Amino acid sequence: MDSVLHLLGIARKAGRVEVGEEPVGAAARAHQAKLILTAADGADNSLRRASHFAEAGKVPVLPTPYTKGELGGTVGRSACTMLALTDIGLASAIAEKLAAADPDRCAVAAEELKVAAGKALQRQKERRAHEKNLQKKKQKPWAPPPPKAEKGSPKAQKKPFAPKGKLTIKKQP
Repeated sequence: MDSVLHLLGIARKAGRVEVGEEPVGAAARAHQAKLILTAADGADNSLRRASHFAEAGKVPVLPTPYTKGELGGTVGRSACTMLALTDIGLASAIAEKLAAADPDRCAVAAEELKVAAGKALQRQKERRAHEKNLQKKKQKPWAPPPPKAEKGSPKAQKKPFAPKGKLTIKKQP
């Protein structure tokens, strides 16, 4: 089995793929789609709609060398012309595999998705470290209190009382 189809099967099992025109359009408009894939033998109208969805959601759209039947069989359907991946890591991995097969069409999108996946992974690591710190109730490291001033030193002398602001004194008659 091809590695791209294998990754699509993993995405389907993880629930990170939207299959068909309506779900792909909804995911793209909601900015949840990270990559739209189209079948090689898809109708011109469907491919045009996929490109419109991609423009609306600012998502790359990549053609695949697979037929509608091959894509559909991978995601549990009889046929599938377009699908959208909603996981940035899986989208980056699939785009990288497609770029290795067809660098002219897919290299730019694969590089953009790789950068975005790296940023998402870094945010995830920072979030996990933060949650771990909250669980441990991590506080600032202990530091000894400042030394107390002795009675003869200038810091130990108390300042005379001086009220702040305006002071009015009333004279008694």
